[in-house]
Amino acid sequence: MRPDLAAIVHWVPRGARVLDLGCGDGTLLRSLWHEREAPGYGVEIDDDSVIACVANDVNVLQVDLESGLSLFADGSFDCVILSETLQTIHRTELLMREMLRVGREMIVSFPNFGHWSARLQVLLGRMPVSETLPYEWYETPNVHHCTVADFEDLCRRLGVRIRERLVLHEGKPVTLLPNLFGSLAVYRCTAG
Repeated sequence: MRPDLAAIVHWVPRGARVLDLGCGDGTLLRSLWHEREAPGYGVEIDDDSVIACVANDVNVLQVDLESGLSLFADGSFDCVILSETLQTIHRTELLMREMLRVGREMIVSFPNFGHWSARLQVLLGRMPVSETLPYEWYETPNVHHCTVADFEDLCRRLGVRIRERLVLHEGKPVTLLPNLFGSLAVYRCTAG
């Protein structure tokens, strides 16, 4: 299991109602059900991923996240998750507000574009490619590259309270200069 998903499973309370946005094949939702008895729904746009969710016995809705979460009422979920999908969203502020409207808390993970190796690749005149940023510039689904500092600034601007932060590199926690040495960030947040 990806390191950010393991952290998310740890953070989701037992029995919590979960909405997983950009859920891929449903691996996280399946783990949350088996390990935390947390029922949930996935939201995914990709046809093959939706089929994989169904094969994995995961409840999934095929919806474009860019249109918001109007299908869901206020407070419908205990936890709304966006794992390694933030960088693919055009309307990031809208989605974050919607996540906190439909859920008590949100958990977000993303590749840290501020990692030293990404900075070095840009300094050498190339767009970064790494384990957490695996695509070449011409084929990437990423529309926004985000750093730890950028995400925290956005949270302050939106009045989002950061409850927990875990910055990782190669699956291990990074506490010293996380924006420089961490390649993957995971945040647990609530409204103001």
